[in-house]
Amino acid sequence: MSWQTELAPELQTKIQAVDAQIAPRLTALDDQIINNQAKVLQAFQDQSISETHLNGTTGYGNDDQGRDKLEAVYSQVFGTEDALVRPQLVSGTHAIGTALLGMLRPGDDLLYLTGEPYDTLQEVIGIAGNGIGSLKEYQIGFDYVPLLADGSVDFELAKTMITAKTKVIAIQRSRGYAVRDSFTVAKIAEMVRFIKTVNPDSIIFVDNAYGEFSEVIEPTDVGVDVMAGSLIKNAGGGIAQTGGYIVGTQRLIEMIGYRLTVPGVGASEGATQGNLQLMFEGFFLAPSVTGNAIKGAIYEAALLEKMGLSVSPKWDAPRTDLIQTVNFGNPDDMVKFAGCVQAQSPIDSFVTPIPSDFAGYEDQIVMAAGTFIQGASIEFSADGPIRAPYTLYLQGGLTYAHIKLAISRAVQTTYYA
Repeated sequence: MSWQTELAPELQTKIQAVDAQIAPRLTALDDQIINNQAKVLQAFQDQSISETHLNGTTGYGNDDQGRDKLEAVYSQVFGTEDALVRPQLVSGTHAIGTALLGMLRPGDDLLYLTGEPYDTLQEVIGIAGNGIGSLKEYQIGFDYVPLLADGSVDFELAKTMITAKTKVIAIQRSRGYAVRDSFTVAKIAEMVRFIKTVNPDSIIFVDNAYGEFSEVIEPTDVGVDVMAGSLIKNAGGGIAQTGGYIVGTQRLIEMIGYRLTVPGVGASEGATQGNLQLMFEGFFLAPSVTGNAIKGAIYEAALLEKMGLSVSPKWDAPRTDLIQTVNFGNPDDMVKFAGCVQAQSPIDSFVTPIPSDFAGYEDQIVMAAGTFIQGASIEFSADGPIRAPYTLYLQGGLTYAHIKLAISRAVQTTYYA
C-alpha cells in the first residue's frame, strides 16, 4: 500500500503535480552530487587515507596523523593551503569567531559586506550581549554595508566604507534569519573582484554555513582567503557528532590556530579522541547528504507554494545552501507548523516545540529538531525567531524520502486534518 493513501485526495493530486514539476531539477542535482563526490574521493585517494588514520589521540594530541590527514583532505577539496578541522570547535559560530579573533588586532576594522550579521555573531562582534570577550572589547572596529532593497550588495556605498584600516571583509553566504536570498558562489566571486579592486590588502572571509557542496565550486575557488563552517551542518554529512572547520592560507590558519589554543602551541595540539572516523566518513558522505537535502528543499518549496504560502527560494531558483523559508505572517501558524515538523522527526517526535530563549539570540526561537545529533541542522529541522514576518526556516534532511514524507504529512495535518 502506498504511503500516499493516508493523505487527502486533493493533496495526493498536488504531490503528483509537484513530482512531475521538479523532476528535471532533481536529475540535475544528481550530476552535482556525483561531481562533488568525485572531488572528495580524489582527495581521500591522493592523501592515502588508511585505517590507521581513523584512530584518534588523547591528552595533548601531539603527532595526530589522522587529524593532519583530515585537514589535508579538507585543504585539497576546498583548494586552500591549510585547514583546521577540530572537535574543539564547538559550533559554526565558534569557528567563525575563532577565525575573526585570530586575524584581527586592536585598531583593525571588520566590515560585513552582506548586511548585518546574524544573531549569534552579533554577540561575538559586541553589538549585542554583554560584550565580554567580543571584538569590541578588544577595540576592533565594526561596521556593515546595508543591503539594497532587492537584497543585493550596495557596492557604491561599500566603496566609501572600506578604508586602510579595514583588515577583514566578511561575507555571509547564507541568509541566516534574514529574508534576503543566500549568495551564490558566482555572486561571491563578484564581491571578491570588487574587494580586490578597492583594497587588495583586505582579508576576505566567508561564513560558509549551510553552503558546502551546495554547488560544484566553493567560495575558496573564487579567491576567498579564509572560510569557516560547522561539522553538524553540511560538511559533517550527518555523521560527525561535533566540530568545525576553518580553511585558508597557511599564514592565516597559523594565526587562527594560535587563537584556537595558545601562542606557541597553535594547531600542533588538540586531541581528536574518538571523533576521526566519524569526521572522515561524514565528509565523504557530505556531497550525497547535502544534495539530497537540497532535493528536499525543492520539494518543500514547490508543495508549500501550491498550498498558497510565500516561500523563498522558489522551487526553480538557483540553490546555494540548504535553507528553505516559508512565511506565515503570524506566530500561531508558524509555531503550529513547527510542531508538525517535530512530529515527523525520528527522535522526540512526541515533543511539542515551544518558543524559548536561546543563548546568543535576542528574540525567542521556536525550534523543531528531532535529530540524532543535538542541533544538527544537516538533519531535518525547522526554526525561526518569533518576530515579524514570522518566517520558519526549514533545513536539512538526511534522506530525500524522509523530507518528502515529513513535509507531506505536515501539510496534511495543518490543512486537511
